Amino acid sequence: MSKAAAAPRLTGKLAKAFRFALAAHEGQTRKGTNVPYLSHPMAVASLVLERGGSQDQAAAALLHDTVEDCGVSYGLLARSFGAPVMRIVKDCTDSETTPKPPWMRRKLAYIKHVKACHPRSLLVSAADKLHNASSIVRDVRRGGKSVWKRFNAEPSQILWYYGALLRQFQRRRADAPEGFAILVDELGAAVRQLRELPC
Repeated sequence: MSKAAAAPRLTGKLAKAFRFALAAHEGQTRKGTNVPYLSHPMAVASLVLERGGSQDQAAAALLHDTVEDCGVSYGLLARSFGAPVMRIVKDCTDSETTPKPPWMRRKLAYIKHVKACHPRSLLVSAADKLHNASSIVRDVRRGGKSVWKRFNAEPSQILWYYGALLRQFQRRRADAPEGFAILVDELGAAVRQLRELPC
């Protein structure tokens, strides 16, 4: 029987990242809902820790949308949380400008980016996509086809995007620790569920 890896030591950095994300996402909600947006980075951080991620990866998970959706700069993240956390956030960001580029252009660029992003970033990116895909599955099952109207893309485009991301993650399974492979399998299951939803 293999010996379990030691749990990461959690320090004030994680609490600081939580407070930062809480302030940055103040007043934001998940698309088409009244659910506080912070629930998403919290869920992503939880997935990261449950799959063996480090404190820096968990902090980056809490912060992963602060550049894209809150106008936070990479410089501020680097000064506040260190270059490794900033690098992971950068690898999880598909838009750095306001207004954002068109949906398809952003998604094509991100799929290409996953081919070369840092191995430490893969766990956080996969956890982010897993939580988003699982949320769509849950919400469409509860709310019906009208849920798709929340998004800036057609259901067929969203299904294409998650399938394309899944293939890129599968190609990089060997580049990251075991927890990443588990997330990829879970994302695969979520993608299959997405494809079964009414559109």
